Amino acid sequence: MVRSILVLVLTLLALSARAEPVAPWGVSKSVDYPYAAQRVVFDVTTASAEEFNDVLGRVSELNRLYGANPFEMSIVVLIHGNAIPFFTLGKLDGYGPLMARAESLAAAGPIEFRMCQLAARVRYDLLPRDIHGFVTMVPNGDAELIRLQREEGYAYMR
Repeated sequence: MVRSILVLVLTLLALSARAEPVAPWGVSKSVDYPYAAQRVVFDVTTASAEEFNDVLGRVSELNRLYGANPFEMSIVVLIHGNAIPFFTLGKLDGYGPLMARAESLAAAGPIEFRMCQLAARVRYDLLPRDIHGFVTMVPNGDAELIRLQREEGYAYMR
């Protein structure tokens, strides 16, 4: 009986020791900073709907964090490269929920979606009439990134 109890106690000690992770450098600490509203441009070229959905989540969180104040903040999602097909009218069946989320962000807050017209035309043979109405076409995505950063003070996010 004593031996059984001893085996049970040792087993429980061994299990509890395994449950505690090894932390030779300690554990992380949390800080809380107040974040001032900013101007941010997201450079989006992914062909992955999952990755693009993650970007929309980051955009949404920044919008919430900054208070969705159109006088103090702005978020531009610049679409070019492989991300262009998401916004094509003919692909609504495949990307409807993704586009509904993007449109709701554009409608609700100081969030804009801009697309490289050159890439849309050259790579995908798309014109503005082929793209959802909440997207603004700009002449060149790279030039727009440079303009937003250099002339309007936007922070770059990838």
